[in-house]
Amino acid sequence: MKSQEVKVVELMNKKPANMNRAGAVLFCTFSLLFSIVFVRFLYIQITGEIEGKNLVVEASNRYLQNHRLKANRGTILDRNAHVLAEDTPSYKIIAILSESVTSNPKKPNHVVNKKRTADVLSRYIHLEKTEIYELLKKEGKFQVEMGTEGYGISTEVKEKIEKEELPGITFVSINRRSYPKGMFASHTIGLLQEDVSRNGFPITEGIMGIEKSFNKNLTGKDGYLRYESDFWGYILSDSEKRIIPPDNGDDIYLTIDGNIQKILEDALNSVDSEYHPRKMFAIVSDPSSGEILAMAQRPSFNNDTKKGIRDSWSNFIVETSFEPGSTMKSFSLAAAVDSMVFDPNEYYKSGQFFVDGYPSPIKDWNRGRGWGTITYLEGLQRSSNVAFINLLGKIGTEKYLSYLKSLGFGNITGINLQNEAKGILQYNNPIEKATTIFGQGSTVTALQMIQAESAIANGGKMMKPYVVSRIVESDSNKIVKEFQPEVIRSPITKEAADKTREYLTSTVNSDIGTGRRFQLNDFQVSGKSGTAQIPNPNGGGYLTAPNEYLFSFLGMAPAEDPKLIVYVGVEEPDLPPTEIGSIPVSKVFKPVMRDSLIYLNDLKTDSIKE
Repeated sequence: MKSQEVKVVELMNKKPANMNRAGAVLFCTFSLLFSIVFVRFLYIQITGEIEGKNLVVEASNRYLQNHRLKANRGTILDRNAHVLAEDTPSYKIIAILSESVTSNPKKPNHVVNKKRTADVLSRYIHLEKTEIYELLKKEGKFQVEMGTEGYGISTEVKEKIEKEELPGITFVSINRRSYPKGMFASHTIGLLQEDVSRNGFPITEGIMGIEKSFNKNLTGKDGYLRYESDFWGYILSDSEKRIIPPDNGDDIYLTIDGNIQKILEDALNSVDSEYHPRKMFAIVSDPSSGEILAMAQRPSFNNDTKKGIRDSWSNFIVETSFEPGSTMKSFSLAAAVDSMVFDPNEYYKSGQFFVDGYPSPIKDWNRGRGWGTITYLEGLQRSSNVAFINLLGKIGTEKYLSYLKSLGFGNITGINLQNEAKGILQYNNPIEKATTIFGQGSTVTALQMIQAESAIANGGKMMKPYVVSRIVESDSNKIVKEFQPEVIRSPITKEAADKTREYLTSTVNSDIGTGRRFQLNDFQVSGKSGTAQIPNPNGGGYLTAPNEYLFSFLGMAPAEDPKLIVYVGVEEPDLPPTEIGSIPVSKVFKPVMRDSLIYLNDLKTDSIKE
């Protein structure tokens, strides 16, 4: 027994020794950890950094809130201050699908009845209820949007949807670019595209027309609101708020007159629906200033809905050059009159003309039959190609080329619209020189034709065409820049301009004149018609079908003192067998010129009364 008691005592004496060693290990471990924590704490206290990050900055970033105050894009207006493009408050539809946002089942905050929701929304946006239902059925999505059809919802539509009390349907406020007149000077005004900037904020940028050319002026500078918040994002009572207000974009006033533009759009729509031309354009300008009062083309598109944009992306009034046909004879006549080689009573042999070195003759448009020996004035009235080739010999080929360049052909006009074409003066050999004088071979732009015509209409002074009147600060109404009429040069004398106008008037008034369809009852018209051949896109000469031409008229009125120039072109219309190409052209030119002059006269009368 004693021996067993001795062993128990020995064991009891050994245990404390083991426990002492374990305690010593634990003590050392905790001491080391405490030392590490203490040193780390001391380091943070001294440097204010952790893992290379400044704790003060991190705290500031976490509790300092920044809210962007979005600037409005500048408004585009016509000369009468009617809005053509503006930012308007609108909304996009959001459908919350996740049940996690609903705390009270009796008042759900997510979409509950998906079929009813789809049915109701389809009444207010341009999406079928089946399409909306498919969006609402998406699994695992917290929320979905309705795409472009649910973007840019007006306040009126938003309020109607809200009255339907659809659980889970909410709205996010956005600024939408609105074009209140729809298809109206569409290529001139242009379009916007929404993109994402580097900092993640959505931005918009002009991609066509004035929206693009004056994007820097129209784009404002966003402001911001900065304040300190608590952990949950609430503003601290002693927080110092800093507000930098947004700087809204500048407003752009155009030279376009909305009333004349509407007259033009209506005339183009009427002819488009009746004749379905491949292309059509028209320009109205003030020859005394160079201001473009109206400008449009077909096909076109609706800026507000974007309908038709795929078929009419190019602004071919500005960006495309073409062979003008006999409207070019207006300037060939001006060059001959200015050179004092045009004698209206002198005779020549019409029909055909052989250019030295070329076996095939150049023919008058009636298949070279001509009208026998006639005066040059009759040759002008009948639009004889041979008459003008003879005049080229009298002017001289190099002198005639200098007239063309002085009239602006072969160079851009410098209008404030992008991608302006300059045309090509195809003038290298005798045949090219001969065809250029009556509008074939060399190419021009519609704006060049308007610019050159201003010299004839404006006493020899050629005016630069322009479409922007002034740029104005939207907040202060201070004028940033104002555009003034600019005389480019005087390519012909006043006497030559007056005489040329007189001769061109006879092409409209004469019973044999090719422009007689363009007569107006109330105003005397001076101008020149044209039937231009269209190069075969497959190569090898020109198109030959009866309607495969560019039919046009370039005219001014009143002839004695022109207030307006109107240039109309209709390409490849569907013509009935009994009609010729000048008919659809006249159906644009005549109402546009007549109604625009009446409108301007009424404005002048009202101004005098006031």
